[in-house]
Amino acid sequence: MIVVMKAGVGADDVQRVIERVAELGLTPHLSKGEFRTIVGAIGQRSAQVQQQLEQLPGVDEVMAISQPYKLASREFHEADTILDINGIRVGGPHVNIIAGPCAIESREVLFTVGKAVKEAGASILRGGAFKPRSSPYSFQGRGREGLELLKEAGDELGMPTITEVVDPRDVPVVYEFADMFQIGARNMQNFNLLLEVGKTDKPVFIKRGLAAPITELLMSAEYVLSQGNHRVIVCERGIRTFADEVRFTLDVSAVPVIQERSHLPVFIDPSHAAGKRDLVPALALAGIAAGAQGAIIEVHSCPDRALCDGPQAVLPHNFHKLMEQIKQIAEIVGHRVTLWGREDAKPRKALAGGWAT
Repeated sequence: MIVVMKAGVGADDVQRVIERVAELGLTPHLSKGEFRTIVGAIGQRSAQVQQQLEQLPGVDEVMAISQPYKLASREFHEADTILDINGIRVGGPHVNIIAGPCAIESREVLFTVGKAVKEAGASILRGGAFKPRSSPYSFQGRGREGLELLKEAGDELGMPTITEVVDPRDVPVVYEFADMFQIGARNMQNFNLLLEVGKTDKPVFIKRGLAAPITELLMSAEYVLSQGNHRVIVCERGIRTFADEVRFTLDVSAVPVIQERSHLPVFIDPSHAAGKRDLVPALALAGIAAGAQGAIIEVHSCPDRALCDGPQAVLPHNFHKLMEQIKQIAEIVGHRVTLWGREDAKPRKALAGGWAT
């Protein structure tokens, strides 16, 4: 349930509610919005508990949260969550592009691609050090060595970095070298992993599972949020359907559905959905037009020699063209693209059906 405080309530009244929620055996979570302050009371709800909370000074009303995910819901946090990642604002009206090679293969490829995507306007550098693959014989990543290269590239380019973590035991080493955790589609319901990254203070980027309903994606986000880490981004990366013309089907409708239900930033992954580089631009633009607050795109300087997902990697010069198109679409729907940590395009009122700012 949520405890809605009266307008202009003092800090002492809010603290009193937080302490009482804890005394009642519930977990308190504070959410301060522009117009109201809410204390989430997560746990078993009862009429008696609700009545006790309603009588506390400064309380306006106590309401039940209808969704199974409590902290991720808009009922708990009405306004869009906007994250600050090394000075880059993610969420709300901001559009950020994460780009880089699927896997960290070599220093040369990582730095070449990193410089290219930064020049084109990407604000966050991606690169996989641990690569869970369908086949045990496929390239599995370079582990710690890859993480060290990713940190070196991020520091030199002045870009935050993101990489996938696949095992709870690897959380400390990934925390040491990367700025963001990525939870891959196959680990979306690895609950022990979600709990571990939830205990950290670094952003967590969760991809939707191959056959996961949106509710289950948001429940995975809830695992992270429940541990105190409120820096969560969710990503639509394509789901399995009857279609076999593409690797997966990008569920563009997931973007507005999630944004209606949750305050968390929503990204898309057109690379894994398409499986073919020629389709990536169209899917990326569709996602941004639907209101996505970012995209994660694979870029490689020589994809025919890539050790992982070469067919879906965009060439650097084509990525540059795509970034120009993304800026145009973002402006039309009332968003603004972040380039190299600064906002490039000024937002304007969105067209009908888009998102106003």
